[in-house]
Amino acid sequence: MMQDPANAVHASQSAQQGEAPAPAIVLEARGLKKTYGSGDRMISVLQDANLSLREGEMVAIVAPSGAGKSTLLHLLAALDTPTSGKVYFASKAIEANQDAAVADFRNRADHRAGELSGGEQQRVAMARALVTGPAVLLADEPTGDLDEQNAWAVFELLERLHRAHRLTSLIATHNTALAARCDRILGLEHGVLRARMAAASRTPGGEAS
Repeated sequence: MMQDPANAVHASQSAQQGEAPAPAIVLEARGLKKTYGSGDRMISVLQDANLSLREGEMVAIVAPSGAGKSTLLHLLAALDTPTSGKVYFASKAIEANQDAAVADFRNRADHRAGELSGGEQQRVAMARALVTGPAVLLADEPTGDLDEQNAWAVFELLERLHRAHRLTSLIATHNTALAARCDRILGLEHGVLRARMAAASRTPGGEAS
């Protein structure tokens, strides 16, 4: 296959200037929509949600409880099916009717840690999630039920695991202190993902101040 001349020139210029190529997109959502109910009782949770996670990124989605964070992560993990739109892993669409492929993609995402303390549950859950060597880690409110000390300990462990295992991580949270440690912050407002600025907070456990 012949290479596009424009791309060849750009690649040559980037190499000469010492620019590193952009990391590959690992997980992508295109036009995700999720509604529940029917007729007059229809509730729209997500509206045209678009997301691209590049290899090695740690990205936070910040929104209050009930805004749709968990719904979005369930769709990205193939634990639920979007009303419309698609999720792509390594440029390949994840189809809900491909049971074997979906089970492999999930990597034990639906396992629980059992009857342990909050901090221990989170540590065990992270250990289980990493057993099969996943490329993407999805964390839904990883410090939401923890006190401040345990919240910092769990998140610092999450950061170390992210770096050590070269993960691409997406963390859904309502806590701005945790989010500020990530590479990018997205807000979920009225079912739409938008880029947002970090906001300082000193309370990683419980509600953001």
